[in-house]
Formats: sequence, structure tokens, C-alpha cells
Amino acid sequence: MIMNSRERVLAAIRHQAVDRVPYDFWAEDAAMERIYKTIEHRDFEKLLKDLNVDIRHIEAVMPEEKNCGAYYQNYWGERYIYNQTPWGPVREDIPGVFSNAETLEDLENFDWPLPDSFDYSNIKEMCETHNNYAIVYGFADIWQRPALLRGLENALMDFILNPDWVHFLSRKFTDFYKEDYTRAFNASEGRIDVFLIISDLGGQNGPLISLNMFNEFIAPYLKELSDHIHNLGAYVMFHSCGMIFPFIERLIEIGIDILDPIQPVSSQMMPENLSKFFKGRICFHGGIDIQNVLPYGTPEEVKQEVKLYSKILGESGNGGYICCPAHLFQPDIPPENIFAFYSALLE
Repeated sequence: MIMNSRERVLAAIRHQAVDRVPYDFWAEDAAMERIYKTIEHRDFEKLLKDLNVDIRHIEAVMPEEKNCGAYYQNYWGERYIYNQTPWGPVREDIPGVFSNAETLEDLENFDWPLPDSFDYSNIKEMCETHNNYAIVYGFADIWQRPALLRGLENALMDFILNPDWVHFLSRKFTDFYKEDYTRAFNASEGRIDVFLIISDLGGQNGPLISLNMFNEFIAPYLKELSDHIHNLGAYVMFHSCGMIFPFIERLIEIGIDILDPIQPVSSQMMPENLSKFFKGRICFHGGIDIQNVLPYGTPEEVKQEVKLYSKILGESGNGGYICCPAHLFQPDIPPENIFAFYSALLE
């Protein structure tokens, strides 16, 4: 049984037999610079093909960020600075445009972006170029991006002090991304396979918010967007870093098809435990440790970690797992470990 990349990914999502566990790839720009200096070319597509990556991530063309002097600001009002590394700049977020808001009207009166500001004319060509690969689109957000606009401390306090602000922001982002994803899907002529939703719910040591707050302020909007994606005819990948074990059952109920990045920060988030509780009910994506194994391990240790996750979560060839790091590759990861990562399942 030999599959092309798209067939392999779709089978994994559906918990069907695969010829091998599929690979995904994403990396910070600075990490890419380190890789390019090692391989001595800058052809990203050639790199993905050489690494046997099965997924292609595409985006519409978005408005450019603004240089505000002391910081940069994007079309949402997120603010950030760039810290320099030996391989290039890395973004660090700071409190955003609503960090000093005093009333709900301050939020309402913002010049909110519309999907009209996105250019979808490149979508069809990108899908045609990657016809044999699974296509993932988007960067939707329900809570994390609003939290960046308010500043995390303010956003957490808003659950108690300003609940109407939280609902206002969740509604704004949900409506925007429902339209964005509809336009992208139509532009692709139905070719997009997976849409991504991002909202970090966990930290290193536990959830950032309670399950009750998640159910009140985030879950209804997440389900609305998830249902919309399913109605388009695509799958939903949900991204949340950290220790999010208490949320996984609820995410399955909401209709999440793929959970990323299953960061191994506790015994509950390890592959054996995830398989024990959720085997066959959700497809896992990620897991390979970027805090210890990938930056500090040997290439052989990286390979063994990839094989372990693929065996446990991939159910020995019966689908349910897409192999990827537990976040974007970072610039502190040696390129030889990245190359070992993508050779492990092909040996």
C-alpha cells in the first residue's frame, strides 16, 4: 500500500490504516535561516520534499505590519518587538492596542479589520501547485489573540470584571474567521483539507483558565467556528500549548478533529496517557519535545522519540497521529536534529 501525501494525512485524521505516519513541518523564521545556512540553498519547497513532509500550509496575503518606532503593530492591534538571535529576529509580544482600555466603547470604536483586507487571489494556484499534499489554511483565534490585544493579565481579569468585553472580542474574531475561511475555501474550489484554530489554554504547570470559564467564554465560539468549518467540508485542527489534559474531552465534544501540539509538560500529556484516554477519538499532531530532546538531544535520541510517538499514537500504522514538533522549530535546535527527525520514519 503506497499512498501519496494527501491520502496519508486524510487517512491518519480518519483513523484509517496508513503506509507510514505522516509528517508536518513548521519553523520560526530564525530557525529557517539556520537551516538554510546548513543546506546552502533557500528553496523551501525543495526542503519540504527532501524531508518527505506531507502537509503544505497556505495563507492569503495579509496587510503588512506597521513600524511604530518602539514596537510593531499588525492589523489586529497586536504589538510586539523583535529580539535578535544569531540567526535573525524572533518576535516577542507586548500588551496590545486595548491594554489601557477603560470602557467597552474603547473596543467598539477600534478600526476593526475586515476580510476585504485579505487577498485570496493566490489560493487556487497554491492548491494546484501542491495537488498531492494535504492543505492546511489559516490562523484563526478565539481567545489568545484577543488576550494579546488586552495583555494577558488584563484578559484573565476580564473573565471576572468585564465579561461583556470577553464576549465582544470572541464574537468579533469568530465572525471574522468564519468569513475568512469561507472565502479561502471558495477560492480554493474546495481543495483546503484542514483549517487551523489557535487559542492557548495551558501553561507549563497547568491550565491558564478553569474549565468552567472555557465553557462560558470560549467553547461556544469555538464550536460555532468548528461547525462552520465542517459545513464547508474540511477538518478542524485546534492548537493549544501547555498542560491542557482537562480540556481534551470537551474539545472532542466540540468537534475538534486534530489536536496540536500535545506539549509533553506533564505525565498526563505523555503519549501513553493520551492514547489510553483518547485513542481513536481525536487525531494527535505534534508531541516531539522542543524544550529538551530537540535542542539538546543527539540525532539518535531524536529518532527514538519520533519512533516512540509514532508507535504509540499512530497505533502501529492505524492512523490517528501526524508527526510534528511540539511547537514550531526554534533557532536553538541544531539542523542535524531536524534532519534526523524526518529520517526516523523512513529508515
